[in-house]
Amino acid sequence: MSDTQDDPRRRHSSKVVDGPGKSAGRAMLRAVGFTDEDFRKPQVGIASTWSQVTPCNSHIGELAERACEGADGAGGKGVIFNTITISDGIANGTEGMKYSLVSREVIADSIETVAGCEGFDGLVAIGGCDKNMPGCLIGLARLDRPSVFVYGGTILPGKGHTDIVSVFEAMGAHSRGDMDLIELKQIEETAIPGPGSCGGMYTANTMASAIEALGMSLPGSSAQNAVSAEKGEDCVRAGAAVLNLLEQDIKPSDIMTREAFENAITVVIALGGSTNAVLHLLGMARTVGVPLSLDDFTDIGKRVPVLADLRPSGQYMMSELVAIGGIQPLMKILLEAGQLHGDCLTVTGRTLAENLAEVAPYPSEQDIIAPLSAPLKAESHLRILYGNLAPEGAVAKITGKEGTHFSGSARVFGSEEEAQARINDGTVVAGDVVVIRYEGPRGGPGMREMLTPTSAIMGRGLGNDVALITDGRFSGGSHGFVVGHVTPEAFDGGPLALLEDGDRITIDAEANSLVVDLSDAELAQRRANWQQPAPRYTRGVLAKYARLVGSASEGAVTDDF
Repeated sequence: MSDTQDDPRRRHSSKVVDGPGKSAGRAMLRAVGFTDEDFRKPQVGIASTWSQVTPCNSHIGELAERACEGADGAGGKGVIFNTITISDGIANGTEGMKYSLVSREVIADSIETVAGCEGFDGLVAIGGCDKNMPGCLIGLARLDRPSVFVYGGTILPGKGHTDIVSVFEAMGAHSRGDMDLIELKQIEETAIPGPGSCGGMYTANTMASAIEALGMSLPGSSAQNAVSAEKGEDCVRAGAAVLNLLEQDIKPSDIMTREAFENAITVVIALGGSTNAVLHLLGMARTVGVPLSLDDFTDIGKRVPVLADLRPSGQYMMSELVAIGGIQPLMKILLEAGQLHGDCLTVTGRTLAENLAEVAPYPSEQDIIAPLSAPLKAESHLRILYGNLAPEGAVAKITGKEGTHFSGSARVFGSEEEAQARINDGTVVAGDVVVIRYEGPRGGPGMREMLTPTSAIMGRGLGNDVALITDGRFSGGSHGFVVGHVTPEAFDGGPLALLEDGDRITIDAEANSLVVDLSDAELAQRRANWQQPAPRYTRGVLAKYARLVGSASEGAVTDDF
């Protein structure tokens, strides 16, 4: 029978399994494989996002088993439990995509719920798709118990160097008449060759890289192929690392500091990462109590260049970056240039600088990562825009390939579906600024990604001639002249709600502005005539989310009462 012990590593599990009064609990656990010896060990919860819903997560069940092996081998008792995942790639362009950002909160809530109930002393969380990662980190931050995050790994390229974005853009080409149905089907059949997250520097790989830079993953975890011996070993080491963190009493709040978030932002910019990183890093920071704002992305972006030639704006895939060493050599370059805080603590129990000390440089012949002396872009591609259309800010992804300035006539739509239909039928033409409103966190609800319309614009050959602005958000695979996260959102009466077809809109990525050529008096008149639409949902998870969620400019969190 387990007795109450003075083992500081067991400060949570001891309350669940120690003493005669916990016999019933021990009886339940014996039925799932616990022994007398196990009751004396620190318990490590393994949060698995395994699912057959998406290839991003279809292999994570095996990875969870390896993490459990690592925890057990280091003297702990691993306990695997599941949380959910959804697939953006499947849901994009449908009503179902409204559940995507919501899933981040469900994942966080479920990890907090299980670990808080069962008394796990530490945790490993394994995520594979876009929302898994910030959802896991938010859950771990709320619990603030020794924890390690593991990335499920990237997918390999499809035939002809294709990926999921290739399929979306092929759909646009088909709608234009530039690709026949058999060609589209061939890309569909070969672009996704197996398990792993979308292969470019899209949101999954962006967030995995950000979390490693934050210090919450083991070195190298963000840049491994999903199906590889390295990824299995990463999981074993993560399980063991939790025991080390328990010994040293190192918690997420010790690692996720202001300086660590600055490191994460720096790495995201250098990699040319997704706009979703802005939303997720803001949300993670609010959860752990670290002050972080949109303006921090601007300030850091003024000194950090874009170095990685990765999709969607570049040509290479994550698996190709993996082959030359991943992000560790890049982080060492940034550290030696004074761009990273080297004294930040990480889940190894060592500092970032200590982790990077022995990292070898990239091969001399590689051309995926540009040198600091000749960057792909001298400043950040992530632009925070303000103006009379975005008084509280908006997020743009401007690589420079599409230019830095766009003026055009508004073509206004009240939903993604409306916009998509008019792009496909040729209504949207060169010189238009597509406005998709009532897609914000509350208005959508759920802040859908606009990958389908942006891909359709690209597929129809209008990438340099049509801009798109929205209070929704974008996939990491979106590229072109796109501005999202416009706040206040239209549902809350933001200026986006007041636009009419033909209004002149200007996007300026040098002045960091988003403006409509209307006087304050005209905007006030339109506001006086505007009425808030009825909520699209009155029951269920989307209705609850709409009532609880905050502004996109503050991370769209649901626990900030």
